[in-house]
Amino acid sequence: MTVTWEELGWERLAPGVGRCRLPGWDCTAGLILGEGTALMVDAGSSLAEGARLRRQAEELTGGRVTHLALTHPHFDHVLGAAAFAGAELYGAVGVDAVLAYERHELRTDAVRNGLAAADADEAVDALVPPGHLVCGEWTLDLGGGRQVLLANVGPGHTAHDLAVLVPGDPEVVFCGDLVEESGEPQAGPDALPSRWPDALDRLLSLGGEDALYVPGHGAVVDAAFVRRQRDELAARFGVS
Repeated sequence: MTVTWEELGWERLAPGVGRCRLPGWDCTAGLILGEGTALMVDAGSSLAEGARLRRQAEELTGGRVTHLALTHPHFDHVLGAAAFAGAELYGAVGVDAVLAYERHELRTDAVRNGLAAADADEAVDALVPPGHLVCGEWTLDLGGGRQVLLANVGPGHTAHDLAVLVPGDPEVVFCGDLVEESGEPQAGPDALPSRWPDALDRLLSLGGEDALYVPGHGAVVDAAFVRRQRDELAARFGVS
């Protein structure tokens, strides 16, 4: 019997495209289905969470997750990555260095935000840097006429922000934490506030007025919301 997106607690956004809001930090994970392929967008905050995402994707597809894209290198988006063994792993240029050499900072941030120390240790020890680094744009062919655009639109929320554009009707843009709906966008020590509004302009140019924009946290939004958040960030950080 075929399982539906809704039965698994996922929100279907377009044919073969959906997302779920993970508990704890309200972090978004996305899934795009191709022909015998599946691209997961972000991996959750722990190996256990990543494994749950993988199992749900397998129930939806009848196959395995073949590709994984990380929108940025924060613990709640990347620490489940090792649960997707065998998947082709993508990230913005520079994410590889963060995951290879800044693991202590990732672990510290995860534990400070409430992840159990043992879970953080397990996930950090298992991390593997992406084998595919996106500089500019990368068109990923998932088969069956499904092409997805990976775009290095940062810096902004971090120095390594990757967006995922899924053409279709409607177009869907996975924004990572460049866009947040459930709270004010978080600017940590690795943010580049002066560049963030420009990153949102690039998101808008990718998706256009009629796209669905999927934030890293919160409900799906439209172009008008992204534009308002862009203006708010520009005012907040004094960017013209």
